[in-house]
Amino acid sequence: MENYQDQDKQLLAVDCIIFGFDKKNLKILLIKRDFEPERGRWSLMGGFLRNDETLDEAANRVLTDLTGLHDVYLEQLRAYSAVDRDPVERTISVSYYALINASESDSELNKDFSAKWFNMHEAPNLIFDHNTMVTNAMARLRRRALTKPIGFELLPKKFTMKQLQSLYEAILDEKLDKRNFINKINSLDILEKTEEKDMKSSRKGSFLYMFDEEKYAKKVKEGFMFKL
Repeated sequence: MENYQDQDKQLLAVDCIIFGFDKKNLKILLIKRDFEPERGRWSLMGGFLRNDETLDEAANRVLTDLTGLHDVYLEQLRAYSAVDRDPVERTISVSYYALINASESDSELNKDFSAKWFNMHEAPNLIFDHNTMVTNAMARLRRRALTKPIGFELLPKKFTMKQLQSLYEAILDEKLDKRNFINKINSLDILEKTEEKDMKSSRKGSFLYMFDEEKYAKKVKEGFMFKL
């Protein structure tokens, strides 16, 4: 058996693709680098793995350092190991994507990182292989959104049906028929209609809904499958 000390050593990092939603557009949170290489360019938020943490713990640390938020939806995507992906030193990166309520994070954003929200269609070109990471994250998000109720992570606790439809249109990047969408959502029977209304949307107002997590969990145990 070969000795550990005789093997090549590489750095291991995590990079986070952070998605948000502003009631109309899907957004991505980026930082402007203030160090070389690529000083002044936009980048995903990332960091190196510490000796005393797992990859998931590192990703959560990076996310909390930037947004101030805890217990958000975070999913590991894949590893990027091209030999020349980082010009300074051989670095393997494991990417994660996170879904957060953008309005809740704005007041918590760490100004030290010069963080800024961009609409997905207006995001700048990123450093290294970060553009590829974002593309892969979007593909995963679209697949997940059709088979898991993860979209609710991007919405406030209470939302209108129009906001929910706008969210899925933003994720899928396509226009959805209003009647068909509402019928499909209602058939899933996982929303709770409140007595409250959003009076900003129309003169009559629009009823607010909530995702019923307990009901969904119970239905899953009974064999229910979320599918849009």
